[in-house]
Amino acid sequence: MFRVSVEETFSSGHALRGYKGKCENVHGHNYRVQVSIEGQQLDGIGLLVDFTHVKQALRGIIAEVDHQFLNDLEPFKTVNPSAENMAKYFYEQMTARLPALPAGAKLTEAVIWETDTACAVYRP
Repeated sequence: MFRVSVEETFSSGHALRGYKGKCENVHGHNYRVQVSIEGQQLDGIGLLVDFTHVKQALRGIIAEVDHQFLNDLEPFKTVNPSAENMAKYFYEQMTARLPALPAGAKLTEAVIWETDTACAVYRP
């Protein structure tokens, strides 16, 4: 099994609705997000997937959330912008934006770090 992962960073603010504590207040993070693709077969030149395509898709999503107040963006107007929900959001957005993956390859997870020591992972 082969795995290809790409990471990018961005900064955004949010507030957790219904949370009792500091995080219910508006605050921000320097996020790091990683997406991973796995598959059994490499193509004719030895690639599972082209890093360039994965980076382009991820950077497109980041362009929409970077330096934004997440609570004002869909789907976070109704879904709490927790790290868990953000990991799922990135997974779903990547699935929609990635070019057709080679046979047998699939996006397996999205990981988002709010800090250097705290992250959430989404796997379908």
